[in-house]
Amino acid sequence: MMLASGLSLSLPTVAHAQCGSASWYALTSKTASGERMNPQAMTAAHRSLPFGTKIKVTNSSNGKAVVVRINDRGPFIKGRVLDLSKAAAGKLGFIGKGHTKICMEKS
Repeated sequence: MMLASGLSLSLPTVAHAQCGSASWYALTSKTASGERMNPQAMTAAHRSLPFGTKIKVTNSSNGKAVVVRINDRGPFIKGRVLDLSKAAAGKLGFIGKGHTKICMEKS
């Protein structure tokens, strides 16, 4: 950015992480991307990230993290930011609870 005095100012780049609630699902129907949902795959649904985007998801309660690929749209429950496959939820340690607080960032 150029300031009025002719000095330039560099702003630091900050990694962007989105935090919120996540749940999991294990359907075998077609996803919004057209592929069949595989509960054993490391995939997730997000409302707007492009299909194929890989994100790192960290469970805020236990620190466990996984990388998943966006292949579906959702979640459609207010307050949730991500729906994960059953396999991803298992690695994150929240299958029994059904939902957890997470933070996600592009991988």
